[in-house]
Amino acid sequence: MNDYVIDVARVEELQMLSDVDALEKIFARAHSAIVNGAKAVLVRKSVPFDEFTTLPDLEAYRKTVFKYLD
Repeated sequence: MNDYVIDVARVEELQMLSDVDALEKIFARAHSAIVNGAKAVLVRKSVPFDEFTTLPDLEAYRKTVFKYLD
């Protein structure tokens, strides 16, 4: 399976719009990628700067993203 790329600028945009459904879809796809042996890669302007290979790491990032939306 291919790595799942998460565009941080898009995540920030969805945070500002409070679009919880779209954010949940992103994290569901990232979860699926990790379960299937791929990585979730964070990018900004097409430049990778971080990656998640475990579900606990992804969940920690998810909590950070949703911190002010819940």
